[in-house]
Amino acid sequence: MPSLHKAETQHNSDMQFTSVVNNKHKVIIDTTEAGGGHDAGPSPKPLLLTALSGCTAMDVVALLKKMRVNFTDFTVEAEADLRDEHPKIYTEIRLTYKIKIAEADYEKLEKAVELSKEQYCGVSAMLAMVCPIVSKIVYL
Repeated sequence: MPSLHKAETQHNSDMQFTSVVNNKHKVIIDTTEAGGGHDAGPSPKPLLLTALSGCTAMDVVALLKKMRVNFTDFTVEAEADLRDEHPKIYTEIRLTYKIKIAEADYEKLEKAVELSKEQYCGVSAMLAMVCPIVSKIVYL
């Protein structure tokens, strides 16, 4: 039986909403773009980037641990180009993996990033169906 994910989003005021994820985690979303918002939280599209960077980061950490690779200072940055016309969708997403890792483990990291993209990260798989995702690694 497939897992069920749930988000319930309730209007607070103006353009601010509270979204409750899986009946327990609250996220305030807001915008200034649509007029009337107060920037009290992220707007919905950047939350897609958070989901993507979080999903792939979790994959990479799990894979590196399985490979017994030590690392520090790991971050994943996601940025995307938004087209001007409606619907305003991303035309390209860029992921930058930044990590401090021994040079001897570079190949293992590259494999972990590739496995996340091609096999494990469901968010990446869904978004890649409608938008190209480009990845790069920066060694610290």
